[in-house]
Amino acid sequence: MKILTALLISIVFSLYVFVQTPKNHKYFEKDYQRVWYNANCGSMEVILPDKARVDCVTKTHAIEFDFAPKWAESIRQALYYARVLHKTPGIVLIIENAEKDQKYVNRVKAVAEIYGITLWTMTPNEMK
Repeated sequence: MKILTALLISIVFSLYVFVQTPKNHKYFEKDYQRVWYNANCGSMEVILPDKARVDCVTKTHAIEFDFAPKWAESIRQALYYARVLHKTPGIVLIIENAEKDQKYVNRVKAVAEIYGITLWTMTPNEMK
């Protein structure tokens, strides 16, 4: 029984560590949100009537945070949140590899120009 209990504790602890570790990223998206929020004010994790969660809302913007490869998703979410909240859409694109992620930045810029989306970028260097 003690062996089974020890094994179960070990499995639960391993799962906890796995879930708490950023997958292929240096920091969690939430960590970037917190740093940006502290520098720019606003409200984090605003819940809309349909239970969608806006990463950050300021006086003027509804902002979505995403890692650069999820660029298209960030556009859709920012536009939706901004429409519901009657604010300007904003995206904070997290750039972890400047050379590799530049193509995603360019894609967002092209769409942002058409739809009035404000774009900010963050890198792991800004987390210190």
